[in-house]
Amino acid sequence: MEQQKYSRSVAISMVVANMIGTGVFTALGFQVGALPSPFVLLFLWFIGGIIALAGALSYAEVSTRIPGSGGEYNYLSKLYHPSLGFVSGWMSLIAGFSAPIAVVAIAIGNYFSPVIGIERIEWIAVSFILIVAAIQLTGVKYGGAFQKYLTMYKIILIVVLIILPFVMGGYEPSGYSFMPQEGDLDLILSPAFAISLAWIMYAYSGWNASTYIAGMMENPRRNLPFSLLMGAGIVTLLYVGLNAAFLHVATFDEIGVKPPDFSDVDVGNVVASKLFGARIGTVFAALITFALLSSLSAMMIAGPRVYEQIGKDYPVFTILTISNRLGAPYLAILLQAAIAIVMVMTSSFEFVLKYIAVSLSVFSTLTVVGSMLLRFRKVDVDGSFRSPLFPLAPLVFLIANLWFLYFMVSLEINEGKFGIIWFSLSTMAIGFVIYFLAGKFSAKKPSDNLE
Repeated sequence: MEQQKYSRSVAISMVVANMIGTGVFTALGFQVGALPSPFVLLFLWFIGGIIALAGALSYAEVSTRIPGSGGEYNYLSKLYHPSLGFVSGWMSLIAGFSAPIAVVAIAIGNYFSPVIGIERIEWIAVSFILIVAAIQLTGVKYGGAFQKYLTMYKIILIVVLIILPFVMGGYEPSGYSFMPQEGDLDLILSPAFAISLAWIMYAYSGWNASTYIAGMMENPRRNLPFSLLMGAGIVTLLYVGLNAAFLHVATFDEIGVKPPDFSDVDVGNVVASKLFGARIGTVFAALITFALLSSLSAMMIAGPRVYEQIGKDYPVFTILTISNRLGAPYLAILLQAAIAIVMVMTSSFEFVLKYIAVSLSVFSTLTVVGSMLLRFRKVDVDGSFRSPLFPLAPLVFLIANLWFLYFMVSLEINEGKFGIIWFSLSTMAIGFVIYFLAGKFSAKKPSDNLE
């Protein structure tokens, strides 16, 4: 029986769904206090899109030269050393997928709580994690269809939310101008702009989602680069448009987040209630809830493929390769869901967001550096993608990522807080320990894998 493959449309939907999660419905609330300028805020989201597209172009180069599923786990193992690949896979389990699943689930709980009148947000979050996990246990055919149609629904909903504020009346708009104002350049060059990239990095994370299922994709050399670029491009347009709509409707005071209630971030709810009133706003909250489910679903598809690949390479983790009769790696799916549930019950929304952004930036940076190494080593195969204006795309991505990491570390030092940095480094250190305990001392050298 021929193994079922994910189509190009499913691959694109995975990228879009992974990217459009809680970030676009939450990040603006954290940004307006430090960057009180509509032009600067939209410029920030545009820059985020450029960075994501630069990353997608670089990953397209790597993915067509190093085939297989697993994303950074696969690439870094062959570009540098298996230990680094293993640690990236370990970080995928914790920070790459489980943590984002937890964050999305918490946001779903916030949006859905007033709809059903249940205040225990964490229980709502856990329930949706279990529901989506159960759906993805049905395998490629049904899980892929669920993903594709849910993503189409999400895109339609966002387009409606972009258009409606500019065509309907009956509410008092913010009155903000989107044209540049005096002082905007100072804001763009400020540390606050760089720090706000933490929220942008999180909101745009997921542009590499289809790389994790490359081995399960129809014609990956053609469809993988297309899905990366098309997905990132679509999301950039939607993000800029949606944030423009939010700023057109609500004032900074109405959508700004005030500590310590960082977990109650619901920009979409605020805007919907102002547009339609509290009752219909609740209906839109329910609609946003189901839109966010596509993010849960996409991560439930991608993450287990990384763990499955680890199980194939490291005998001690073979248990992660076990699939049910429908072809779903069910133990990997259940493990990921379990870790996400623990995070839902124990973690801070803001802490997890910054932890994700910092941790994943390290490995995406190494992968993009790898795209330049592949060109330097002249590693090429038939059908390899070649980024236009190379090395412009990887340099843009690297400068942005290193800028962001510098300011994040500086902020932690200046505030005398090292929680996020130390937690990220500690998680990586544990990954290295597990690698050596796994007994993989005879792994091939990266150069052997590439030649």
